[in-house]
Amino acid sequence: MATATATKTKTTVRPLDDRILVRPDDPEEKTKHGIYLPEGAKEKPMSGKIIATGPGKLNDDGTRAAVAVKKGDTVVYGKYSGTEIELDSEKLVILRESELLGVLE
Repeated sequence: MATATATKTKTTVRPLDDRILVRPDDPEEKTKHGIYLPEGAKEKPMSGKIIATGPGKLNDDGTRAAVAVKKGDTVVYGKYSGTEIELDSEKLVILRESELLGVLE
């Protein structure tokens, strides 16, 4: 008798156009003075590392505008920017390039 085994496959996302996939930084666990924060009091992260970028925005003439950031860059974005998604129990954010505020260097 043959037995079937399930193998877990990793889900991947390929951002479209000028969208960017970001892994947010972990929220602060405690304050500067050492007080641990409960889950509801933690600030939503506003920075993270880019894990994938789309090919760029499609212009009216059919060419693509290059994305100004690249995989591996650490970026800052607005508190309520983008769309949060969960892939393989990991929380990620997809946002447009125009929602980025800057690149940390």
